[in-house]
Amino acid sequence: MSEPGFWDDQEHAQQLLGRLKPAKAACEAFDRLSSDLDDVELLADVPESEMQESDLRELEGMVAELEERHSDLELRTLLSGPFDAGGAVLTVQAGAGGTDASDWAEMLLRMYARWAERMGYRQKLLEALEHEEAGIKHATLRISGPYAFGYLTAEIGVHRLVRISPFDAAGRRQTSFAAVDVIPDIEDDVPIEINEKDLKIDTYKAGGKGGQHVNKTESAVRITHLPTGTVVQCQNERSQHKNRAQALKILKARLIQLQEAERNKELRSLYDTKGQIAWGNQIRSYVLAPYTLVKDHRTNLENGNVQAVLDGDIQPFIEAYLRMRARQGQKTS
Repeated sequence: MSEPGFWDDQEHAQQLLGRLKPAKAACEAFDRLSSDLDDVELLADVPESEMQESDLRELEGMVAELEERHSDLELRTLLSGPFDAGGAVLTVQAGAGGTDASDWAEMLLRMYARWAERMGYRQKLLEALEHEEAGIKHATLRISGPYAFGYLTAEIGVHRLVRISPFDAAGRRQTSFAAVDVIPDIEDDVPIEINEKDLKIDTYKAGGKGGQHVNKTESAVRITHLPTGTVVQCQNERSQHKNRAQALKILKARLIQLQEAERNKELRSLYDTKGQIAWGNQIRSYVLAPYTLVKDHRTNLENGNVQAVLDGDIQPFIEAYLRMRARQGQKTS
């Protein structure tokens, strides 16, 4: 930062500072943890006979807090991928299950929005296609904050819901599926070439919520990358130009993900396991009837408070998966 000319390009400088921020925060957290640990060790060296009961309770509380902070710092060391420290673009796609599946996709979208709020992250809905009766066919949400992408890689896959269908007059139990995909919210200077001749760009009127301007002008943009068949779209900006720029940014991230998948067997298998958005491919099940339970099929972690999970309490599932993935990586290395 002190080098001559560093601030000449303000946008590039801010991007570099953004990348430095998570690493700096981790180093500062480690230094504070080390210093506080020294203080606790000094207090623990005091003979118990010379300590009052209140001092012992204070010491126990300090140790518990240090353990929690250590666990959080340890978890962040598992997120060392090239994009793990940055933001994420999350897509929810309804699968098998008809209207129930579309309703389930909207419930998942809300769950991740609530999780982002809990984490103190910013979020923005980039596009959503509503179902004719209820819910959404698909939607894309940008989540900005430290390690958002790293955490959300744990959510890639098919999510299964079992409940009494509110759309079935007979009140029968229904199983629905939706898929979650996550790509990094990349910086504009990430090097990847896209040939304009390889792009098919369509414009259309945005559907659903968004106001008169969004709905009455052809501001929505859909871009198809012909060589890979990758399709991205954006509709929630007010101008076609902004939607096009955002769609191109998402396309770059998806193409980078494809390149990473070619080089990284673990990442490729992660995407392969998503498979069809139907029975047999789910990573997690959310059961509302005949009993209540959320179970992650990869880690076997369970939570009987389904409503809390749907309100965004998914961090325990995320952390359990990341730790399991790290253990598996250690075994294969």
